[in-house]
Order: sequence, then C-alpha cells, then structure tokens
Amino acid sequence: MELLASKGDYIRYFKRPLLLVLVCVIVLVCTDQDYYSLLGVSKEASSREIRQAFKKLALKLHPDKNQNDPNAHDNFLKINRAYEVLKDEDLRKKYDKYGEKGLEDQQQGGRYESWHFYRYDFGIYDDDPEIITLDRGEFDAAVNSGELWFVNFYSPRCSHCHDLAPTWREFAKELDGVIRIGAVNCGDNRMLCRIKGINSYPSLYVFKTGMQPVKYYGDRSKESLKNFAMQYVTSTVTELWAGNFVSAIETSFASGVGWLITFCAERGDCLSYQTRLKLAGMLEGLVNVGWMDCGTQGELCDNLDVSSSTTAYFPPGATINNKEKGGVLFLNSLDAREIYQEVMQHLPDFEIISAASLEDRLAHHRWLLFFQFGEGDKSNVQEFKKLKFLLKDEHIQVGKFDCLSSPTVCNKLYVYQPCLAVFKGKGTGDYEIHHGKKILYDIVAFAKESVNSHVITLGPQNFPDKDKEPWLVDFFAPWCPPCRALLPELRKASKHLYGQLKFGTLDCTVHEGLCNMHNIRAYPTTVVFNQSDVHEYEGHHSAEQILEFIEDLRNPSVVSLTPETFAELVQRRKQEEIWMVDFYAPWCGPCQALMPEWKKMARMLNGLISVGSVDCQKYYSFCHQESVRGYPEIRLFPQKSNTAHQYYSYNGWHRDAYSLRGWALGYLPQVSVDLTPQSFTEKVLNGKDHWVIDFYAPWCGPCQNFAPEFEILARAVKGKVKAGKVDCQAYGHTCQTADIRAYPTVKFYPYQGTKKSVLGEYIDSRDAKGIADLLNEKLEAMENKGKRKKSRNK
Repeated sequence: MELLASKGDYIRYFKRPLLLVLVCVIVLVCTDQDYYSLLGVSKEASSREIRQAFKKLALKLHPDKNQNDPNAHDNFLKINRAYEVLKDEDLRKKYDKYGEKGLEDQQQGGRYESWHFYRYDFGIYDDDPEIITLDRGEFDAAVNSGELWFVNFYSPRCSHCHDLAPTWREFAKELDGVIRIGAVNCGDNRMLCRIKGINSYPSLYVFKTGMQPVKYYGDRSKESLKNFAMQYVTSTVTELWAGNFVSAIETSFASGVGWLITFCAERGDCLSYQTRLKLAGMLEGLVNVGWMDCGTQGELCDNLDVSSSTTAYFPPGATINNKEKGGVLFLNSLDAREIYQEVMQHLPDFEIISAASLEDRLAHHRWLLFFQFGEGDKSNVQEFKKLKFLLKDEHIQVGKFDCLSSPTVCNKLYVYQPCLAVFKGKGTGDYEIHHGKKILYDIVAFAKESVNSHVITLGPQNFPDKDKEPWLVDFFAPWCPPCRALLPELRKASKHLYGQLKFGTLDCTVHEGLCNMHNIRAYPTTVVFNQSDVHEYEGHHSAEQILEFIEDLRNPSVVSLTPETFAELVQRRKQEEIWMVDFYAPWCGPCQALMPEWKKMARMLNGLISVGSVDCQKYYSFCHQESVRGYPEIRLFPQKSNTAHQYYSYNGWHRDAYSLRGWALGYLPQVSVDLTPQSFTEKVLNGKDHWVIDFYAPWCGPCQNFAPEFEILARAVKGKVKAGKVDCQAYGHTCQTADIRAYPTVKFYPYQGTKKSVLGEYIDSRDAKGIADLLNEKLEAMENKGKRKKSRNK
C-alpha cells in the first residue's frame, strides 16, 4: 500500500481528529530513512525505474570504488536493502503499508555483488527503448493483448545471455513495430519464470493470443531470429495486376481499409520483400499491403503515371483516375518505420461522440472512450489507431468525447483530466476509468478485462453507503503502483463473485472527502461493506487471496476468542482436541501481515486443528496474565495428557500459511503404522487389507516435510486403506526389494484376492488430498470391476 503521507498536498484536507492517527502512521514508517528516498525515486516509480536508480547508485557507492571510506559497506547495505524490498511486489506492498515494521519477519541479508556485476551484468535491457522489460504484474496483460510478442527470459548471471544481448538489441530495432520484443529478468521474477516453466537461460518464446507459446531452438544470429519470428506474422502482401487492382481499390471504401502499394519499375529502388512484409505486420488490420510489377503491368502503371519505382497509399474510396482528388499519397522513403509513421498520420482519427447522443450510444454498445479537453489535446498517439482492430473481437467501439464541449457530462463521470474509460453497454452508469500505463498493450488488456468484469467507478452519487447488497470497495490513488497492480486482480475476482458481491473503485485524489469520512489512511485500502458490517481486506493483492477473504467472511475459519471463550474452548478443550491461537494487537504491523496467512492456514487445518485469535489490545490484562510479551505470539495447545506441555510457542522464521501448517501438523498424534520387514511382509504383502506406504529416510529433508502430509492422508483414508511407514535407513533390504530409488516414495498395495507384489503401485504425488482422491478412484474402479465379474458369473 501507499501511505497518504507520500502526497503531502492531500494531508491538509484531513479533518483534525485524524491528524493524530496520521502522525502515528508517519512515525511508524519513517523511523529509518525512507527506501524511496534512499534510491532517489518517487513512490510511483516502476520496477524499471527502480532498477535504473539502484544501478546508478551502486556504481557510485560500491565499496570496491570507495575502499578508503569506513562506512562504505554499511551505506551500500542500506541502498541494497531498499532495492531488494522495492523490486519485490509483495515486500513493496508490506513496506508501503507498514514501513520496516512490516518486514521484521523478512531476512535482512548482508550480501551484495561486485562492482563489475552491477556495471556489466545488472539490468541488461533497462536502457533499450525498443525492448520492453516485463515484470510479473504486467506479463499476462502484454502477451494476451492480441499483439505478437517475442520474449527473452534471461538471468543476469548467465554468460550466454550476455552474449545474446547485442544481437537481441539489433533484432529489436529491426523488427520494432512489427513484433513486440520483450525481456524478463528471471533473477528478479523467479516466480513468473517458474510458472512459465523456464529452466534454462536464455529461453526465447513467441507469444500470441489464441496460440500456445512456441520456444525457439535455433542458432542465435539476427537473421535466424528474424526468420523464426516473421513466420508468425500472419499478415500477407498481395501481388496486384490489372485483373484485381481496380476491384481492390473500389472495395476498400466499403471495408474502410485502404491500400499501401509498392510499384516496382526498372527505374528507381523498389521496397524489398522483407520491408513489404514488415509493413504488412506493422499495419495489420489498418491498411492492406500489396505490390505491382510494372514490368508485366506496364499499361496499368502508365495509366497511373508511375514511371519509376515508388510506394503509394490509397485511402478508402480513393479515385484512381484523379489521384490528387482521391487523396492518394506518394511516399519517397524506403524505410519501413518512416513509411509506417506517414501512413498512420493519414489514417482517420476516432469518431467524436456528441453529448446529445452519448447516453443512447453507450446504452447499446461497448465503448472505449478517450476524454479530451479541447481540440488541442494531444493525448492520443498514432499507435492507438490500432485499438479498433485489436478490440473488434470483443465488439468494443472506440471514440472520443470533448469535455470542454459538455463539462456537465464529464463532471458527472468524475473526469477532470484527459483519460480513457470503458463503458460496458449499459449507459453511463456502468463504466471504469483506466489508470494504467498509457501504452497500447496495457490499454488493450484493460479494455478486454473491463468489459468482461463487474467493477465500476464510484463517486458520491453511487457510493454504497446504505446499500442492502454487499459491496467490495477499493479506495485507491492513481499514482500508487500497488493500487494499479491490484485493479486487474479485482476484475478477475469480480467475475467469480458476480451476483453475490458488487465491486467498485473510488479514486481518493478526486473524492478526498468521501475517503476521509471512511478514515482511509493508506492506499490501496480495500473494504467489504455488508450493511452495518465493515471488513477491511489485509491480504496479498491477488484474485485468489481476495476470493479466500470473501469465503472466510462467509464461513469464518478463525474463532475470535474472549477470555471467557478461551477458558471454555482452549483451556477446557476435549482430550483429543488441539488448538492454535494467535495473540495479536491490531496496531502491530507484523500482526497485520500475518492475519491473511493465519486465516489461510486455518482453512488448510480445518477438521484437524482448531484455530483462534485473541485481540490483546482489547483484552490487555488477559494477555498479560497469559504471559504474552510480544506480538504476534503463536501458541499451540496439544492434546491433553499427563506429560504434555501446556502449550508450544512458534519460533520459526517464516510466518506463511504453509510453514505454520507444517509446524502444527507435527503435533498431531500418529495414525500411520511403523512397519518392520516382518510386519511389512505379514500385514502388507500377505494381509487382506489395502495399504498405502511411505518409504522414507530419517535424514531426508523432503521426507520430514512430507511426514505430516502423510498423517493427513492416513486420517483421510482411515477405514478404507491402512497407512504404513518403512524406515529405509534401518531396513534397507526391504526398500531395495520394493525397488525404492528415492525418498520419500509412496506406493499403493491393493488387496485383490491374492498375495500382493512387493513392487506395489507407484504414486507420483506429495499432496494428501491428491493421493486420497487417487486412492478412492482406484478403490471405486476395483469395486466396479468386482461387480461386473459377479454379474458375468451369474
């Protein structure tokens, strides 16, 4: 989140009672020098800008270059820490909301690279304008925009990646405008690269909507890369002659798509085939590209007064007999980029919608509207003319509206500066303003997502103060990067909860009074209003986490404990019952960061361990009585026994849901059976029960992590399948006989009327639920097979 304090201009508008709260927030965040100030960037800075700023400082302040400065090491650690936090989307969100307090459970790290690394290996493509460096938050929007992308997944430590870099730059310059050339730094985007299955560097992939990603395996020369990429450019160059030329020009009026034609004569230079193909890709959907051989079509070229090689643009409805009157544009350049720019300037601009027809037109069609303030507003770029083509499959029309001609309309829509918005075909009441980057692929992604989602822009007139239906409202500021990253996730979540929960966004830079009224102190603040109940969302900014939060509101996974219910449910718990309790304070940053993970863990432990929380601000005396000395304090109360501890405290480094779950499951009593070679033979191989076996070694880390998962499995299949464990360090011969080659290995030994094979059936999973589902499927198949056999015998 972004603290409001970062926009000092807005603080003076706050009401006096809120000033004390704001001062507390500022003190919490600014105890050390602000990370953004350390790097010399604004809070709106993109990942690329943060990398560039850090690199500049690293080269200047690195200890290798300041060996006489005793403080050089400590000074460099500060900027390195700032960079490590701000480059990571999740850490940046925690820092923006809680300051360094929110990072207390994150490893500080005291290592950094040599000066040589930052000079030659760091941020390879950050200074190349033709290459778009993609991060996790923008990757999907880019490659699903409908444009053709060729992406280089690289690692800054990979020598082959550095060898490729000069070629990749030349390649990007040559195909700029035809194909989007991207780069993903897998050192900074490990999760993205892991999800995409990138396991070697550099890995080069072509992406296009509706097509599976295609990996490039050829040699890394510029020509080979170009030939590979161009085969995915679906645009074509049409050869024209007397038989089809006239009809092509005449039908362009009906289609609204003109022609760019290269006439190749004996005199002068003719555009090469590659240049023509390049132009076809650059102008795809906007202009048809063709060529004519004046050597074979001499009469037609003479009629057109073409005596030497040239290229001409024939707009829709051009008159062949009177080229000047028909608006035919002759181009003297042989450079694809220059020709492209000149043709784009001559393409018609978007239709301007009048105030009188606005409501009716927005009620019957989906629209992407550019709001401008006067004819002199130059907010559009020529490339945006591609929007009509890229959005036609979504049936989205593109137009303009001049706010100076009708300020009342724009005021009603809360539009006070040039912007663009999507209207979803239901009039002016159902729309969403774009707050992302003003670049083509981001606008296309926004438009496609917005028309198919259920998020609307809110203001005082439609804010759900007394609405009977539940609403999720996102209070945000357009200048805040985490706010912009959250918006696409809200759209995804809204599609899953359509009809159950309404979604809206409120721009606090426009509606300051409304945000002050709801005590909004940081951006983004996401709140669920359910009549009189108000719930603030504290989780990660992902659709999955938002859906989990909503599900938790419906079916709470964590019990809010009072001193009385703590005594009743925890202290006087049943003999076999286990509880986990989080003692927290609402003002504590690490407690707030823990809460979504705590709820997620509770859902994962449902039915196995009860989970609760105690508010130590509300029940301070009780927490003091229970010897709670710091927050958050996580305690596990095990099954009751004469020798059991009263509770166990969690002292682990990581406080994510999976780490906490793994720790808790270790206190569950064992349900599985420890087997010896003798009992394995007697009970498993010769017995009449179904068995699932975990073959493990005590020293094996993955085996230790899997052990609690196997106990969950044992509980899940209890009564149907027996669960056993074999120690392969103690009983190596048994494991060797069973053909165990790695630890842990899970095998299923079903009883089918005869002695079982010692090899069993290998199960390729380490997930308790997945294994349980697989075993149930196998048992059902065996049962159906037995029924069919009995039926045949009868």
